[in-house]
Amino acid sequence: MTVLVAYAPRPEGQAALDKGIEIAKQTNERLIVVNASPGGHKEDPSMAAVHDVMRVEKMLVASGLDAEFKHFVRGKSAVSEIEELVDSLQVSVLVIGLRKRTAVGKLILGSVAQEILLSVSCPVLAVKTH
Repeated sequence: MTVLVAYAPRPEGQAALDKGIEIAKQTNERLIVVNASPGGHKEDPSMAAVHDVMRVEKMLVASGLDAEFKHFVRGKSAVSEIEELVDSLQVSVLVIGLRKRTAVGKLILGSVAQEILLSVSCPVLAVKTH
């Protein structure tokens, strides 16, 4: 089985990564960390920069887990990429980070977390920053 973490280079993404590492260590499962963005936008805050990717990969190596970082910029939404991974892997849990937003913010911007919760076929653990 696999623990899947949806990572974005923000505090809530780090919280999800930390919890994913913790769960994978406890359950002795493989860990896949995914950062996905459709691309095409120069300032996409969900897309991990090279230094973010290197930092996460160092954390995964230091964890001692069977772990892999996947970085997708292929024109698909993050939700689509995560759905495909859930469908192709035996995922025991998907870990996502949540950020606090106002009701108006959710209405205007939508919620990737909500889309994930409603669309994936595996258990989802949503974590918040400390």
